[in-house]
This record gives sequence, structure tokens and C-alpha cells, in this order.
Amino acid sequence: MAARTSSGKSSAKARPSYRCTECGNQLPKWVGRCPECNAWGTVEEYGAVPVRTTAAGPVSAPARPIAQVDGQVATARPTGVDELDRVLGGGLVPGAVVLLAGEPGVGKSTLLLDVAAKAATDRNRTLYVTGEESAGQVRLRADRIGALSDHLYLAAETDLGAVLGHIDQVGPSLLVLDSVQTIASAELDGAPGGMAQVREVAGALIRASKERGMATLLVGHVTKDGSIAGPRLLEHLVDVVLSFEGDRHARLRLIRGVKNRYGATDEVGCFELHDEGIAGLPDPSGLFLTRRAQPVPGTCLTVTLEGRRPLVAEVQALMVDSQIPSPRRTTSGLDSPRIAMVLAVVERHGGVRLGKQDIYTATVGGVRLTEPAADLAIALSVASSAANTPLPSNLVAIGEVGLAGEVRRVTGVQRRLAEAHRLGFTHALVPQDPGKVPPGMRVVEVADIGEAMAAIPGRRRSSAGSGGSGPAAEDGTAGGGRPARRPRSRASAGAGPDAGPAAGAGPADGAWELVEPEGAPEPF
Repeated sequence: MAARTSSGKSSAKARPSYRCTECGNQLPKWVGRCPECNAWGTVEEYGAVPVRTTAAGPVSAPARPIAQVDGQVATARPTGVDELDRVLGGGLVPGAVVLLAGEPGVGKSTLLLDVAAKAATDRNRTLYVTGEESAGQVRLRADRIGALSDHLYLAAETDLGAVLGHIDQVGPSLLVLDSVQTIASAELDGAPGGMAQVREVAGALIRASKERGMATLLVGHVTKDGSIAGPRLLEHLVDVVLSFEGDRHARLRLIRGVKNRYGATDEVGCFELHDEGIAGLPDPSGLFLTRRAQPVPGTCLTVTLEGRRPLVAEVQALMVDSQIPSPRRTTSGLDSPRIAMVLAVVERHGGVRLGKQDIYTATVGGVRLTEPAADLAIALSVASSAANTPLPSNLVAIGEVGLAGEVRRVTGVQRRLAEAHRLGFTHALVPQDPGKVPPGMRVVEVADIGEAMAAIPGRRRSSAGSGGSGPAAEDGTAGGGRPARRPRSRASAGAGPDAGPAAGAGPADGAWELVEPEGAPEPF
């Protein structure tokens, strides 16, 4: 029976409650594993939960019409690193909290130490707090990358109270904390990096940033699957979430905006990691291309969009006779399921036999291509390797390839063509209706993979060649029984322009002239 109070109202008997010491999750009964953080043996009894009500209190400032609020106080201030400012939307806004997450060794600490030194001035001090290294170790890195400043203050702390004390003492305009998972509050139980500790540390630093108008850069760890370690609430609390990506064996580093309350999230910053530190790359396309005196088979260039930035990248393919019953399909920098789909389309609708071949595909410079706009370049590089004939060095290929062999339109074709034209490329294979074409650039519109292969030079392998594959089947069809669009061959003894597509019936030198689909511009 419920107990009755003096006022005549019944109240339930106060019962003990349970709380997870790792994440702070409250439970009505004891369980062996916390359902929130999946930690075992962390649920403990801590007494009845009191019923709390919040009464109206004094306000910090009266509400005003939004048109009367001064927006100048939230103007972004450049950090001195142009590529980071590009992603942030112009710079750091006073009071903003930015979370930068990335894998170990990618260069997070190096980049933020450089940012801290460049942002430090006599009027705007910078405080760099490290919880992972000693002050001497950070000083050695600063000497190496040239990040020394009289207005850059350094502290090595792991206690939240000590960090707040340094903020009160220095009064910085920019705080860099490396990292949020290494700082703990003495007011809470649990190890540093736990959900409750990360939530408490982030909340305290966000309050300090908003009250002081101090911009804050937090370094975050990532888990095995690439997500940010700690509670998901951390990403909701901060103003900006940036992802720092890059292969540790390559020089290229990319910063992508995941969340940005002050700008767009479709911008990408490019950096190059070297012995003297890290430097921005305003024009990184040179990292993704191979400089050669003569073109080689199995390579094709495309233009990818990283956010809103177009980048010219090179796709390479290599085909060799397989020595095992199940031929290898190896990729580097490309999406394996996407490669498998493109190879199937090339064999079915392009007439290139791939069954007994080991196929290796890769990108140059450590860039990773995942967007469908690189499909056409992948298909052409595979066909070029199969025919053992190089593509023109001044050609780029842009387009998505469908399962029916069609070449689909992609976003930003005009922007991609403008970037290719700026770098000196004069010809392009694109889907139909590409829009405005840069002056002086010749564009060939292709509707399917067959037209794309007919618009480039090719070489038909002889029957003695390895694999015996070619861009057309022996019966004059391009897979599935449909007529193949044959490139026009050069005149040679015993074989005219209308020579059949059988292996060995091509011209003496093996080269084909360029032929375009009906209604297309003149050949390259």
C-alpha cells in the first residue's frame, strides 16, 4: 500500500536506483551489463532519485529582436593556415568549439601546433594544453616545424580543474587541447576517456569558451571503425566537427567538414606532410599524377570532386595472365565492390575478356576515389591495359557507368572540365549534355561504354598475345550480340578500313585511328 502524506495525497515509497559508473546511465534495477555503454560490472546502487523541479530564475540578458543583435562579435578570424580556414568557412569564430578527429599518426598534433603558433599575437594569446605528451616533447616538435612564439603558452595537464586554472591565468583567445580523451575531472568517477568523463570535460570547456569568447580546438580520438571515440553527444555539443584523413604511407592529408554551424560542410582542405611539418596545398593535383615522357597502357585521368574542390587524379590498371584457378582482383585507393561492377560492365558491354586475367587497379598519390564519376576512367584504363595501347595523354574521362553499359551524368561536370582545362588537358570524354564547355577544349559526348571505347585509340591483340582479349568479340559484337562500334583502322596491305574484327586482322602497326560516335565533334 502506498503511504499517505499529511496533505492526503499518496506518494510511492522511495526505492533505490542504480547508475553506471562508466557512462552515468541511470537504471531502475541492477543489471550485469550497462545497456548504454555495454560495460560489465559497472552498475552500482546509489540511493533514491530525488524529484527535482526547476523554478524560474533571473536571466543573464533580456531577449531582443534578432535584427538588433550585433553579429560583428561572431566574425571569423583567420588562423593563418589557408586550407584550414577554407574548411572552417573563413577562420575561427570567437567562442566556437571545434573538434578535430583522426587516426593516430595522421598529423593532428603537428597541424594544431602550427595553427596555435600562427594565431598567437601580442593581443591574442594562445594556450596549448597537452595531455598525451610532456612539455619538452611538444617543444621539440615546435623547434622542428618552426612553431615558436612568445605569445604561445604551453602546459601539460590531465586534470580538468588545472586546465581551467591555466585558462584563468593566461586568458587566451585560442585554446588547443590535445586531447579531450586524456583529460579527467576529479568530481566524477571513471577513467579518462570514459563517456561520463568526456561529457563532463567537453561541457566545462564549452561553457568556458562561450563565457570568454575563446575559440577552442579539441583533438579527438577515433575507434577501429573510424568513428569518434566517446559519447555521440560530444559531436552534438561542439560547433564544428572536422575529420583529418590520410594514408600514413603517403604525403597527402585531407580535412573534411562533418558539421559546421558557421559555414558549409562540402569544403576540403589539402595538406602535405613532410619532414619540416605540414603545409597547405592550394593546388594538390600534382600529387595525383605521374609525370612521363610518353603515355603508357593502363592509365587514364579523371577529375574527382572532394567537396567543392575539383582534383585531377590518375587511375591505373594492370592485367596479366592468371596462374591460379580464381583470378585476383586487387584494388588500392578504389572501392572494391565498385571495381567489380565496372569490370563486369566492361566485359559484358565492352567486349573485353577478363575471365582468365589477374586485374590490379590503383590510384596515384594516396588519393581515394569513391564517387561514381571515376567509373568511366576505370573502365578505359582496364580496356587500355587489355589492348596494351596507351590512351592520349591530354584526355580526361568523366562519367558514371551503369549496369546496362550506359554512361550517366554526374554533378559538377562544368567545374571538372574547367579544372582539367586549367591544367592543360584539351580533350574529354563525358556523358551527354555536359553544359558549357571551356573554350579551346574538345569534348566528346558518349552515351554508353561502347561509344566511349570507340572514341579512343585502341589495339587489337593478336591470337598469340596473352589472354587473347580485345575491345570486340570475334564475331563482330561487343558482348551480348549487339553490334560493336569499331574504330576505323589505318590503311595497310591486305586490310582496309572495313576489315573484320577477328584477332590478327588489324593494321600492321596495330594502331587505330580515332573515331567518334555519330553526331560528335571531329576526332582528337
